[in-house]
Amino acid sequence: MLAEARLPAVLLIAAAALALVAGYVRDMARDSGASVSATTTIAGLITLALGLLATTDHVLVASVSAGVMVLLLSMREELHAWIRGLTAAEVKAVARFALISIVVWPLLPDAAYGPYDAWNPRDIWLVVVLVSGLSFVGYVAAKRFGEVRGTLATAAAGALVSSTAATAALARRLAAGEDAPAPAIAGIALAGAVMMTRTLILAAVVAGFVVPMLAWVLVPGGIAALAATAFVMRNNRRAPSRAAPMTSSNPFDILPALGFAALIAVAALFARWAEARYGDAGLGVIIALTGTFDVDAATVTLGALPAGSLDPVMAGIVLGIPVLLNTAFKAAICIALAGWRRGWPAAAALLFSFAAGGIGLVALATTL
Repeated sequence: MLAEARLPAVLLIAAAALALVAGYVRDMARDSGASVSATTTIAGLITLALGLLATTDHVLVASVSAGVMVLLLSMREELHAWIRGLTAAEVKAVARFALISIVVWPLLPDAAYGPYDAWNPRDIWLVVVLVSGLSFVGYVAAKRFGEVRGTLATAAAGALVSSTAATAALARRLAAGEDAPAPAIAGIALAGAVMMTRTLILAAVVAGFVVPMLAWVLVPGGIAALAATAFVMRNNRRAPSRAAPMTSSNPFDILPALGFAALIAVAALFARWAEARYGDAGLGVIIALTGTFDVDAATVTLGALPAGSLDPVMAGIVLGIPVLLNTAFKAAICIALAGWRRGWPAAAALLFSFAAGGIGLVALATTL
């Protein structure tokens, strides 16, 4: 107990001693004309902190963190070269994203608030982190790998997490008035195809009985989304003179992400109201409303139902409807964030997928 009480004082003294030694070494290096780097000082402070952490119940965290630090130190030259290539706007973007994701998000309460307990501050802020992060990753990928490949790769990877957030991030790029909107439009369509594929796989895991019926909706919808992606990119290759590289003066803009989070908060309130109003009698309505904004949640909800609660065909319809509503919702996001003139081509690609899936849904309904 006495040792634990003295531990903060020992840590403070050790940190002060380390800082003095590091300062002395830096002064000596500066006097001799050698280059001075803060890496050694920072690594020493982190080592001290990890040593303290290892004396607590968080030995695993300390070990993993030490391994990551060693990896980063081994890549020091590559990281320095990358940092030197950053612009002032990009450095600010990294700092702002670190603020909202590493500082703000963990501090928010993980509890339900508001009417019908519809709002979880941490979950809502996670939407801001996702949209902002995907926007910045897309910016970096386009700069590193080229406009087309970077945008499509970001769209596909982002859709594995949230196709809605990926759509919002790409719609923001359309709103910026870039000279070459085709990659963003194709990325939005590709994200829709990835979402449908991901939903079919998740359904196979949590509710395997519904997959053959759900495929009536998702397979034609996904094929249509891929066809829209290919069509947009083919037309883009035919018009190289209009495909100027995308540029952005602000790689990190939190306002569109905040607006999207507010929209999700309103939607969550509406879904909770419907749940309170209709209860189990409106199960299909609740799943549809939930899936409009989170298809995975609707899929898991259906999978959690007792066996035999729904006929397989009806289950396919119940789960197919929210997938289509989510696609229509993303089309509305494109118009809302990018405006009609810049957003309608992306919305049209999504509505093409919606129509193909809708035809499959109608065909499935005729089998009842």
